[in-house]
Amino acid sequence: MKKEAMLYDKLDGNVNCNVCARNCVISPGKLGFCQTRKNVQGKLNTLIYAAVSSLAVDPIEKKPLFHFYPGTDVLSLGTVGCNFRCLYCQNWTISQANTDEVSIREILPEKAIELCKQYNCKSIAWTYNEPTIWLEYTYESAKIAKKKDIKTVYVTNGYMTEDSFEVMAPYLDAANIDLKGYDDKFYHNLCNARLDPVLDTIKRMYDKKIHIELTNLLIPGYNDSVEHITNLVNFLIDELGIDVPLHFSRFFPHYQMQDVLPTPLKSMERAYNIAKDAGLRYVYIGNVSGTDKENTYCYQCNELLIERNGFKVNKNNIKDKKCAKCGAKIDFLL
Repeated sequence: MKKEAMLYDKLDGNVNCNVCARNCVISPGKLGFCQTRKNVQGKLNTLIYAAVSSLAVDPIEKKPLFHFYPGTDVLSLGTVGCNFRCLYCQNWTISQANTDEVSIREILPEKAIELCKQYNCKSIAWTYNEPTIWLEYTYESAKIAKKKDIKTVYVTNGYMTEDSFEVMAPYLDAANIDLKGYDDKFYHNLCNARLDPVLDTIKRMYDKKIHIELTNLLIPGYNDSVEHITNLVNFLIDELGIDVPLHFSRFFPHYQMQDVLPTPLKSMERAYNIAKDAGLRYVYIGNVSGTDKENTYCYQCNELLIERNGFKVNKNNIKDKKCAKCGAKIDFLL
């Protein structure tokens, strides 16, 4: 569904898109990098307004968000396109596609929020591909969600401009931000992007008190060294504090990186230990079966607070946002 886009400048027939950090200048009849925004006779149109490729009811833990209404369901929606070109993307069939290559259906914002109510979802998440390029739709949907007491979630690579962030911030409750690595070379070589805009978005979200959790996919030989992990952890501690959850996720071969082996379990454990030893209170390991490192423990007395089995919450020992055993304050939204 076509709709005039937000946040662009007209430039003598060209248009300058200001939604993501690429700031594409698009000539007449051409598409931006994301393949979803088109210059139509000097006006920038989004081609994906209300265009949904993927729809599911998920546990909120799947985003992953572990400290945001644990045990509740979230309505998850995705579209097509992306402003990154990650060589290892697990959703490449939609993220690297355009609207002509994927089966899509129209779900207007009002209907999306109705579906949240119908399926008893506490929140709505824009996920599976990059929600920043879906700004017009996510913005309109989030405004309605706020009126209906539905929480809003971005699962994002963080490649927003300050302008698009300021548009969404008043209506965004939570985000899981994929901090792919703490190295600009990694971003350039594997994602065709830059690191700094991602860091800026993370800090803006934190400053605006949007609930954030970070995910770092550990890829053997690319971003799993001690130095790399230490630098990432130090960024969190220096800029965000010790209470922001960090999820280390295990890599499996996907898309154009089929020749890279899965992340060794010892590398996952090493990353976890580096983060914990540095002082981060909440560190998790994902995409690993049979681990207790998806559980939440009290940072003060080490009491088991939330026991998880995959995406299912089996036990919750947080009472009034405090540890039931020692009374330590636990920074959760419940």
